[in-house]
Amino acid sequence: MFEVRRLQINYKTLEEFQKFREFGLEELSMKEDLEANIVENDSESPFYGIYDNDLMVARMSLYKIDGKYDRYFQPAQDYYELWKLEVLPDYRHKDYGTALVNHAKSFGAPIKTNSRCRADDFWLKMGFTPVKYNLMRDRGENPYVWLPESVELQD
Repeated sequence: MFEVRRLQINYKTLEEFQKFREFGLEELSMKEDLEANIVENDSESPFYGIYDNDLMVARMSLYKIDGKYDRYFQPAQDYYELWKLEVLPDYRHKDYGTALVNHAKSFGAPIKTNSRCRADDFWLKMGFTPVKYNLMRDRGENPYVWLPESVELQD
């Protein structure tokens, strides 16, 4: 299988993201997210990647959300928001995205994400469930959730 690495928050990772962005869609860009987090390795990185040799071929951003902001899960608890996930075109359909999502699931907490770029089939295949849209909570997002055992959706 593939090794998922937590990426360091530094200028080298920013350089890798700039190269990666050439292939990506604007809504999947993580460059600005990384720039906002750069404190030269002083903070815990929300970014994960998979490399093929020295080339980053897949990446995701995964943010831990404090339970006091939980509007999705019962009981209310800390959860992860898988904000962005992208695999370079030449590496798609080779399970890199699956490896990243499985890595996120390995933390054992619920996960919320939004389907972007018509990726609904991918999220369903990964065991995520679409959430009934709530105008006040979802604000134009298209949320999907993954629930570990003993966790349910809020009403």
